[in-house]
Amino acid sequence: MVSVGRHEYGCKICSHKRRHEVERDFINWKSPALIAREYGLKDRSSVYRHAHALDLFPKRQRNVRAALEQIIERACEVDVNAAAVVSAVRTYASINSFGQWVERSEQVNLNELFERMTREELEAYARDATLPEWFTRTVGATAPHSPDPEGDS
Repeated sequence: MVSVGRHEYGCKICSHKRRHEVERDFINWKSPALIAREYGLKDRSSVYRHAHALDLFPKRQRNVRAALEQIIERACEVDVNAAAVVSAVRTYASINSFGQWVERSEQVNLNELFERMTREELEAYARDATLPEWFTRTVGATAPHSPDPEGDS
């Protein structure tokens, strides 16, 4: 166990004027070598020492979606095959906002759900794309309509 007080005394990151940015970049999966270079630190080992001392690794691990976002965003800039992009997107979709893997195995037959709708519900859907409350509860909320417990869209 590292003494945080002892660590802070000799740590260049703890006394750095942009400390919070360094920590944010680490948690968001930026390369420790790039962080060291960008913030004028000795080397990547100082970033790792700081992260270990302040227990930043669990936060970083819960934020694996940030690393996947970087891969997905650069898919059109580098030579990758379609399978790699699909794999990254599937992995991204399987991790919730808490960084937990969620296996999505439930299948819903939308035809059966539409057959259950009353005439009034079908007319409302045709008129203004409004689905009945029971329908969205059964299918589940889509990403833009999902509640975000952390408020970090």
